[in-house]
Amino acid sequence: MSGQWGEGPARGDDAPGALTADGAGGTPGASVPGPRPGGRAEARRAAQGRPGAAKAGPPAPTATGGGRAAARAAARKPKRDVKKIVAWSAAGVLVLLAGTGGLIYYQLNGNIKSFDADAIAKERPPEAQADADGNKPVNLLLIGSDSRGKNNSDLGGGEDGGARSDTTILLHVYADHKHAVGISIPRNAMVPIPSCKLPNGKWTKGSTSDLFNAAFSTGGTDDGNPACTQNTVEKLTGIRVDHTMVVDFQGFSAMTKAVDGVDVCLPEDIHEKDLNDKLPSKGAVVLKKGPQKVEGQQALDYVRLRHGIGDGSDIGRMKRQQAFISSLASKIKKQGLNPTTLLPLANAATSSLTVDPGLDSADKLMSFGLSLRNIDLHDLKFVTLPWRYRTVDANIDIVQADAKKLWDTLKADQTIDGQNATGEQPAETPSPTVPASAAGTTPAAAAHAAAAGSPLASETARSVKVSVYTGTSATGMAGKAAEQLKAAKFTATAVGRADNLKYTTTMVQYGSGQKANAEKVAEVFPGAVVEPGTSPGVTVIVGKDFAAANGAAVPGASGSASAAPSVPAGPQPLPSSIVADARSADDNICDNTTYGSGG
Repeated sequence: MSGQWGEGPARGDDAPGALTADGAGGTPGASVPGPRPGGRAEARRAAQGRPGAAKAGPPAPTATGGGRAAARAAARKPKRDVKKIVAWSAAGVLVLLAGTGGLIYYQLNGNIKSFDADAIAKERPPEAQADADGNKPVNLLLIGSDSRGKNNSDLGGGEDGGARSDTTILLHVYADHKHAVGISIPRNAMVPIPSCKLPNGKWTKGSTSDLFNAAFSTGGTDDGNPACTQNTVEKLTGIRVDHTMVVDFQGFSAMTKAVDGVDVCLPEDIHEKDLNDKLPSKGAVVLKKGPQKVEGQQALDYVRLRHGIGDGSDIGRMKRQQAFISSLASKIKKQGLNPTTLLPLANAATSSLTVDPGLDSADKLMSFGLSLRNIDLHDLKFVTLPWRYRTVDANIDIVQADAKKLWDTLKADQTIDGQNATGEQPAETPSPTVPASAAGTTPAAAAHAAAAGSPLASETARSVKVSVYTGTSATGMAGKAAEQLKAAKFTATAVGRADNLKYTTTMVQYGSGQKANAEKVAEVFPGAVVEPGTSPGVTVIVGKDFAAANGAAVPGASGSASAAPSVPAGPQPLPSSIVADARSADDNICDNTTYGSGG
């Protein structure tokens, strides 16, 4: 089937049009791509006093080599600081670029393409809220394009025009920026496609059910339609996508060469016919059984492969893509962030990237990428969106109930094993004693006393964010409680109505690591009960006692506050099958690389 990853003919690493990370002519050991006018080559000639050097501007220092003249020039001039830019690509490249300033930096900056901001849907999910430390989770959409435009057809096979998104991962970076989870979305999952902007400026009507990768194909251009895919993912998940990145065959091939290959593993030998089922015979082995290092065309064959292994499905292919990204991340982390490693990767990556307008410069990529540098390999997880085979065709349906649990987990910024990852929380300390002057007063008086100088009026109190819900039928109580919390220097975030309106006593509930903060909050509500809750952070549910203290008439209510359900309810635990099947980036490269049997 043309136009799908895993369907092209087998090709060698010297496929026509394939990019290399070596110098012009494929010189072994060269650390950057071939020279461009005004680039490092001219800077080097200028430093050596050779003809052909750029006439305008001072020469840029080279990262390596350059001869004796360059060495002497470098000794006379102070070294420039190396600018490091780390970013993520859809095909699994986790660290993208480093620039050395001058001509190299501007070359990288000029490489980056972005898509039209006007193509992003106007009605979108809300932005994620910052945690108590001011940190926000980030959602990054990674897209691997099978575009046959430019020289991609030499690498991908097939003759179809346009582009499809054969690799799509929604990467959720938690607010602590130490954990992340990537959700692989099957390309042949049936999903609603919203209205999307076409190249001619018109908008489509959308569809209630279509193949997921049809979104990227909307408009039929070789560049694809990343904005439509972003709109589709936001509609599917209810999660706001902060950034989107697209990389194509050509760029992916070049990047794997730039890092000198990636370690992978296969449970079976893969033959030419497995990559191109139109061949008359099995053909030669193109990928061998067991551990091996791949780059260029072989790396593409690995991540595109479907047939000859497992049940030949996209599910198995996504598992190998997750393993590949994990292995690549591990290698780059081990090599370290240095010019020799990153300069060739930088040029390959930025030349192949299409990004959202929020990442359309080297500076923006640098700022974003550096925010990801503290994610440990073990805390980088990958899972596949819950799915099941359809009975009417060969496509896939999403298991909506389980998918909702997954999206709710990400919205709550909880890890897939249910841990709170909303950022660094203040260490628990003994709760301060309630001032005697406030002990017998109303909640409002206690709040004002706190604001006037009690232990609550501290920087710690200012950092605590509280969700407030009314658990009584009296009107306006959540708003009053929020006002009193603000007077006490706390930050009231969500304000709403609890599912249960029969609370007799005000409850202050706390998530992981928040007990001490909950006890401080409870000082604003004398008589409140402090207990563990199911939601992260601190939650206040005001009861009949609060309403009475604030002069509200409350109809008779019954029921135990402690027996009432927690509000709001946290995300339900994920099915054990999702958690058990998750891959960590530090897992063995030979584990969990296929699905089903046969092939």
